[in-house]
Amino acid sequence: MRLQRKGRRKRPFYHIVVADGRAPRDGRFIERLGSYNPMTKPATIEIDREKAFDWLQKGAQPTDTVRAILRFKGVYYKRHLMRGVAKGALTEEQAEAKYQEWIDAKESKIAARFEQTAAERADLLAKLSGTPPPPPPAPEPEEEEAPAETAEAAEESTEAAAAAEETPAAEETASEEQPAEEEKKED
Repeated sequence: MRLQRKGRRKRPFYHIVVADGRAPRDGRFIERLGSYNPMTKPATIEIDREKAFDWLQKGAQPTDTVRAILRFKGVYYKRHLMRGVAKGALTEEQAEAKYQEWIDAKESKIAARFEQTAAERADLLAKLSGTPPPPPPAPEPEEEEAPAETAEAAEESTEAAAAAEETPAAEETASEEQPAEEEKKED
């Protein structure tokens, strides 16, 4: 198992392949397992985990870089769990559950890294262009649903408060008009 270089000069892109050790690096191969793009941040790795696991079980020897990729993508963790199943320490269902839980956690970490990188890039572009970055969206306040009786009582209290506000305002305007009329009578 090794990397097969693709892409142009100074822009590498690799296919992860299973090849005979006597074949040239970019030459003949037995099966393509996935791809690896180190130019993105974080690096983009697409691999068929089941095929890679099968080849490891058959005895394929990965290069150091491919071994690191397989470890990162969880193929070696699955191999570890399957050894536990073979020894009787775990059942196959328990092993699959642990493996799926690990994969979900790993995928969420990778997604968080992609989001962080996108935010950093947006900040950098904003600094370069001289425009401030857009503010983050404000979280919406969560309102609890009140029972119908409470909602009706709240509406009534709101209406009463509005009526109370209108009454003092009307009295103030009336009291302001009275002194003005008294001044006219004195003249």
